[in-house]
Amino acid sequence: MVQVTIKDVDEGTFRELKAEAAREGISVGKALSWAVKVWLSEMQKPRLSLLSWKTFKGGKGTQYLSEEIDDILYGEKSGNIS
Repeated sequence: MVQVTIKDVDEGTFRELKAEAAREGISVGKALSWAVKVWLSEMQKPRLSLLSWKTFKGGKGTQYLSEEIDDILYGEKSGNIS
């Protein structure tokens, strides 16, 4: 194990970390080590670009599906600019 000093840590976030570590019965150092491991593993995951997404044909009757979804989400005829 190594001892480190960490600067510029958000005070509220550190308080939450310390409290959660206490509830779990572990040290702040162990909690911080676990959090860094999780963060590093997330950073290693490949990220997909929108350009890598494949398109598909939905079949007969779906040619206006995106407009219908927009109407449901944003209101009738939301795509029309007057």
